[in-house]
Amino acid sequence: MTRTRSQQRLIALFFAALMALNYPLLSLWNPQAMVFGLPLFPTALFGLWAALIASMAWLLEHAGD
Repeated sequence: MTRTRSQQRLIALFFAALMALNYPLLSLWNPQAMVFGLPLFPTALFGLWAALIASMAWLLEHAGD
């Protein structure tokens, strides 16, 4: 069974997200650090999550190209 390039990119994005949101990597963040008055860990986690959704949406929009 052959997969299209867009399917391969979505699978790669899934595994990248799986590795980025894995507990050992998340435990490296300093929970007491602050960025612009916001705690670093939730801010970075939300930013990563939003970037993953945005990249998935971009990949799905350009799947036919």
